Amino acid sequence: MPCDCVAVEGRAPHQNGCKKSANGAAAASHHPHRKTYDEETEGAEERHVNDLRYPDGSVRLRNPHIELMDQDILYHLALGSGSHDLVEMFGDVKFVCMGGTPKRMEQFAHTIMAEIGHKLPCGTTLQDISQFSYRYSMYKVGPVLSVSHGMGIPSVGILLHELIKLMYHARVREPVFFRIGTCGGVGYEGGTVVISEEAVDGSLKNALDVNVLGNTISRPAKLDKRLVRELRGLADPEDPYDTVTGKTMCTYDFYEGQGRLDGAFCEFNESDKMEYLERIHKAGVVNIEMESLAFAALTHHAGIKAAVVCVTLLDRLKGDQVLAPKEVLDEWQQRPTKLVCRYIKRYLQMKGRLSLDGHGSIAVKSPRRFKLVQQESETYD
Repeated sequence: MPCDCVAVEGRAPHQNGCKKSANGAAAASHHPHRKTYDEETEGAEERHVNDLRYPDGSVRLRNPHIELMDQDILYHLALGSGSHDLVEMFGDVKFVCMGGTPKRMEQFAHTIMAEIGHKLPCGTTLQDISQFSYRYSMYKVGPVLSVSHGMGIPSVGILLHELIKLMYHARVREPVFFRIGTCGGVGYEGGTVVISEEAVDGSLKNALDVNVLGNTISRPAKLDKRLVRELRGLADPEDPYDTVTGKTMCTYDFYEGQGRLDGAFCEFNESDKMEYLERIHKAGVVNIEMESLAFAALTHHAGIKAAVVCVTLLDRLKGDQVLAPKEVLDEWQQRPTKLVCRYIKRYLQMKGRLSLDGHGSIAVKSPRRFKLVQQESETYD
């Protein structure tokens, strides 16, 4: 059987790495023109993302009702499409970085500001754009948004709905979302950085089940494979810790849902717990947390490239409680931040966009509506 490869510029067939087996067939593992599984899935992901964007790369909402509204109030961010000039405020955003607590994301904002050489106008400081929401904190550092997402699937889900709408109203092109956080390792010691390949629930299902009007809808919880590979490639061999990839199990609960024996309720024993943890470990789960399933499912559904980078605080195969000293935990929590900063800095260097001026200030479109949005966010329950 003849080889089906074609001549590559300057080369004849069979000189570009193609090898024949004994029966004359090209060996698939060495064929330069046969796509691997990863390449095919990455191609499918690219097509999915492109299908959900406008031709200029900006985010397209999967909700026809928004365009018919007089204004869209983002309650939990204390922003609105009628009250704020969202294009002016956020139109240059490229990266949205999310983490659990307001303090951690304020620290991240200062870190990324130093990394990319962002300068604030003299006499100004970073501003919490969503301070009047009293729910989430948001800081803008040039093309980077740093936002706290709270704890658990409901909290991160609410935030993502409004952040995705914010991207739409601001006409942001090809945004990249990161979740930076902490987790429990499964077979990995505390301090290990984990880049999630995909998110699964407690039964290892790679989808988020959402109840809509009494019906259960399953949304695939996919993360961008190319982004995972690029992040993994930025792990420095000199780092005094391991950086690994694998499946992330996301639960709806910190105690029973994660198989802990130290909650207020526990109706299983140590043997049951260990059997479960060993089983999910063999299935490829390397860490456990509480936000990745919603984060992966909603960003994928919106056609937004996203990645989850966490640091383990303990190995769950060895215990349930976090016992490392605070100063150690503080250093560990900087490790995912360093990796994401490397990615952002490299991207901006390639685009020639380092040392950016400006400061995420509020751009008011309508003072009356601006005041109403603040009042709505303060009183909304």
